[in-house]
Amino acid sequence: MHRFRGIFVPLVTPFTAEGAVAWDALESLAREVLEEGAAGLVALGTTAEAATLDAAERRAVIDVCARACAAAGAPLIVGAGGNDTRAGVEALAELVAWPQVVAALAPVPYYTRPTEAGVVAHFAHLAAGSPVPLIVYHIPYRTGRSLSASTLRELAAVDGIAGVKYAVGGVDADAVELLADPPADFAVLAGDDAFLSPLLALGAAGGIVATALLATARYVALDNAWRTGDLAAARAIGAELARVSAAAFAEPNPTVIKGVLHAQGRIPSPAVRLPLLPAAAESVDRASAVLLDHLPAR
Repeated sequence: MHRFRGIFVPLVTPFTAEGAVAWDALESLAREVLEEGAAGLVALGTTAEAATLDAAERRAVIDVCARACAAAGAPLIVGAGGNDTRAGVEALAELVAWPQVVAALAPVPYYTRPTEAGVVAHFAHLAAGSPVPLIVYHIPYRTGRSLSASTLRELAAVDGIAGVKYAVGGVDADAVELLADPPADFAVLAGDDAFLSPLLALGAAGGIVATALLATARYVALDNAWRTGDLAAARAIGAELARVSAAAFAEPNPTVIKGVLHAQGRIPSPAVRLPLLPAAAESVDRASAVLLDHLPAR
């Protein structure tokens, strides 16, 4: 589980104003967040608009992130899978091409809404053929399928499943139950930015946090404060970052984050691909102001 402790940063896919992937900007973002203390990178997550990338673009994104991780000696997690188990097996098999990939972030099957037993069977089938361990992406407000703490423990017992990205939109009773007695060698990673600090306080191993793109070192400081027992610092930093998260998610992810990154001069445009639309200027301005008001300068 040591590979999955700390703050993992899911990268956006920067685009030019014409809509092409801005490869140099992607490489710079990857390098910057690792230099600021991120435990590792996440490629092809929701934040990356992975659903809008074609196969060649997805492979090239992994190439860029793998190079950055190799240079920094950092692990790479890659989003893979969907609601078709057979296709998920094929997608996971391709990850063997990148030795820097230490895990795949695989979502609970969406739209079809299988039973919880079906979810366990799905992940057991994926894990049996995957070249890397799996991190279950538990995000019921996107998938339509909630999982109980008992089901998460059942998944934790499956060989080849290393953790869960826990993104249920709050701190619920199942999170409290799971973290009160976490399964051995199973990393519970916070997946909702606004609830990172409370889940770290309960004992989460770390987080996969999109807004850490905007203030990586500060999110790393929050994780370190909880881990070392500096409660005063943890509470203060957590309050700051809760404001950042609220502003960054005022519109669909990653639209505001891309707007702020563009305003900072770190990506060439705030462009996103349909069906997303760029964030309103007032949302970007508000998020930028929160960063200036509450966080130390980058």
